[in-house]
Amino acid sequence: MHDRARIHVKAGAGGDGCLSFRREAHVPKGGPDGGDGGRGGDVALVCDDSLRDLESFRRSAHFKAKRGGHGQGALRHGADGAGLEIRVPPGTQVLVEADGTRYDLVRPGQVALVARGGPGGRGNKRFAGPTHQTPRFAERGLPGEETWVSLQLKLLADVGLVGLPNAGKSSLLSRLTRAHPKVADYPFTTLEPVLGTLQAEDRQLVIADIPGLIEGASAGAGLGHEFLAHIERTRALVHVLDIQPLDGSDPAENYAVVERELVDHDPRLASLPRVLALSKVDLVDAATAEAQRDLWRRRLGERVPVILTSSVSRQGLSDLAKTLLNLVPVNRAEAEEEEGEGPGRGGTPESRPRGETLAPRPAGQPIEMAEHRVFRPAAPRAYRVERLADGSYRVTGKGIERLVARYDLDNEDALAHLERRLRGIGVIRALEAEGFEPGDEVVIAGVAFDLDPDA
Repeated sequence: MHDRARIHVKAGAGGDGCLSFRREAHVPKGGPDGGDGGRGGDVALVCDDSLRDLESFRRSAHFKAKRGGHGQGALRHGADGAGLEIRVPPGTQVLVEADGTRYDLVRPGQVALVARGGPGGRGNKRFAGPTHQTPRFAERGLPGEETWVSLQLKLLADVGLVGLPNAGKSSLLSRLTRAHPKVADYPFTTLEPVLGTLQAEDRQLVIADIPGLIEGASAGAGLGHEFLAHIERTRALVHVLDIQPLDGSDPAENYAVVERELVDHDPRLASLPRVLALSKVDLVDAATAEAQRDLWRRRLGERVPVILTSSVSRQGLSDLAKTLLNLVPVNRAEAEEEEGEGPGRGGTPESRPRGETLAPRPAGQPIEMAEHRVFRPAAPRAYRVERLADGSYRVTGKGIERLVARYDLDNEDALAHLERRLRGIGVIRALEAEGFEPGDEVVIAGVAFDLDPDA
């Protein structure tokens, strides 16, 4: 089972605007007619219920969306680039490394936008006006966002079986469900989580056999964090405890080791409903088994059911199944909302399921479709002016650098337009406040400019 992956995503670049003038017979000086470039395609992750792990990312780790089409003459605009949707299984946690944004995809259809396409450049028709009727420049499209994305799968099981290695978890799962985990008489038989479905008359429960935990697992010892993470989403835990270990260890100490590692990994696990399954009771006499059950009931109290189980004789399995069906709520979403941990907690609009109702609608009231709008965050407009040791100046800022990247600096018309834009957004005034004089050099995005504040 592959539950971790790291992929590189790159959104499509925007198409360049077109520099063109209308040319028709008997129509002299037709004017500019360059079209705009199309927007680059976005990269999004989509939760797909047909997937179960992240194995597909072993073969391919680089994903790139299509770029936007370039503008053309006769006011023909370039097409927007096709977006790229990457499918991931339910339970995938996403970390966008470029900005630290996190998403939690748990429902089929949820979408997380991880890289936005670059905007297209404007054609020269956009710059035509009463005072500048023949603009001989156009904008370039900007590159799309590019980043590494870390994926981690945490299983969406209802119940997790936990315990020390060789405590009897796999045997118990094979008897409760139709799963066929590996069963053997040596530790760490199970090397990856195994899922099984407990079938009842009116519902199902998904049970996960979590590989054996050892002391120090929360710090990475043994199978460590790789499998402790899969317990986080479960709604109940079955602690499988060997009633009389063959190695002579103390069951009470064994129980304490596992519980301590669960709490050290995530304190929330301490509040999950528990069932203690004393396994392998067929190896002891009935009186000893009953005495152990009474002892553990006194230790844990009435809130933790204690059940004697045997995978060989099937003793206690029906009682365990009934207990789990009563312990786990039928509706996962309702249970999460009651606990204040509903879907979208701490998320963003991109992580909301498609089609999810945002507010209740009174009975009989017709559905009113809201106007569809797409809001895209603008690039930061802040910039910083600093004076260098040699008397030159440097202007830094993402918005300024993106502005410079839009124009062909070998084009005199484009350079003049850029200087007007810099003056309009206050860069010239900020330079003068720092002591800038005509003839001083100004560096923006690695390009040296000779700006004239008096122009």
